[in-house]
Amino acid sequence: MRTQVAIVGAGPAGLMLGHLLMRAGIESTIVELRTREYVESRVRAGVLEQGTVDLLNETGVGDRMRREGLLHNGIELGFAGKRHRIDMKGLTGGAVTVYAQHEVVKDLIDARQRGGGEIVFGTTGVSIHGFDGDSPIVRFSKDGVAHELHCNYIAGCDGFHGICRPSVPNSVFTTFERDYPFAWLGILSDAAPSQGELVYMNSDRGFALFSMRSPTVTRLYLQCDPAEDIEKWMDDRIWSELLLRFRCDDRWQPNVGRITQKGITPMRSFVTEPMQYGRLFLAGDSVHIVPPTGAKGMNLAIADVRVLAQGLVERFKSGSTRLLDRYSEICLRRIWKVQRFSWWMTSMLHRFPDENPFDRRRQIAELDYVTGSDAAARSLAENYVGLPMEIPTG
Repeated sequence: MRTQVAIVGAGPAGLMLGHLLMRAGIESTIVELRTREYVESRVRAGVLEQGTVDLLNETGVGDRMRREGLLHNGIELGFAGKRHRIDMKGLTGGAVTVYAQHEVVKDLIDARQRGGGEIVFGTTGVSIHGFDGDSPIVRFSKDGVAHELHCNYIAGCDGFHGICRPSVPNSVFTTFERDYPFAWLGILSDAAPSQGELVYMNSDRGFALFSMRSPTVTRLYLQCDPAEDIEKWMDDRIWSELLLRFRCDDRWQPNVGRITQKGITPMRSFVTEPMQYGRLFLAGDSVHIVPPTGAKGMNLAIADVRVLAQGLVERFKSGSTRLLDRYSEICLRRIWKVQRFSWWMTSMLHRFPDENPFDRRRQIAELDYVTGSDAAARSLAENYVGLPMEIPTG
């Protein structure tokens, strides 16, 4: 088997990279461990930045998102019993769209199959070789038959627990990480959202987030201990705690409904530098993780492969490696800005175990400043809607 670009992983990063390359006439093959059914049902959050929305629309995979996605022109920050709206549209001209990650995955898989692109689902024994030279190879088995996929480049889009990053010598990478002393307990509820925009709530009992998946499904989170046992959180306990944390002077609260899914998500920040080694290029969760507070995970992955796709197209069309050589440099500049924003949102909204009265008063002052200053609100809105990806043209 031979292709120009071998892509390991059929998540948003791998699928979008394959889609962009296919539109440019560059051959690629996507190799995925899981089945198509598993990949399409792997539920993740889905707040899409303006740039991600624009890219989906520009590349012909935004039709269903435009019909079913929920456009949000603002968010609300709640503290001290009151909610304060950040008018993202008014402050920046941009917005975000709530559209689940697995729906984006479905759209990209459909588009790839319509265009004749290849995805090999349900593989085993995936390994990568020769990427430090001129002849990279991806080896895998499918239905008990061994295969070798020869290529010019490998894109490692296989997530934090994938095989691509660990295949590189440890001495190549520098890793930066931070673990947070709390997690999110998240639920899906069969209840119509009680309002049209996200609410980030800093309460005396801890952080809570009101979000939504569709006009009939509410998504909610509450801060908890990372070691918490989800089995000890009965539905009544979850709703009781959520309603206490969202308590406002105007008596607004989420609608209560049947909980259809619940789980606990740890919070961490992680970055590996560089993002390339030889003819292997890493993208998405394989090289960076952000806490979910800023809703940046999938958006960062899409931004990575937008740069990588342009670099690969330039290489195959003109022979120049100008952009490919600078892939890490270009992406990491944006990644660290997003890490900063995600850390700031997380620190501003959560209660810390070692918090003292000074820290608490400072945190409330920060929220008061952000919601009372146009300049501070604009900074939050600019980052939340999404920073531009600046790709050098010369």
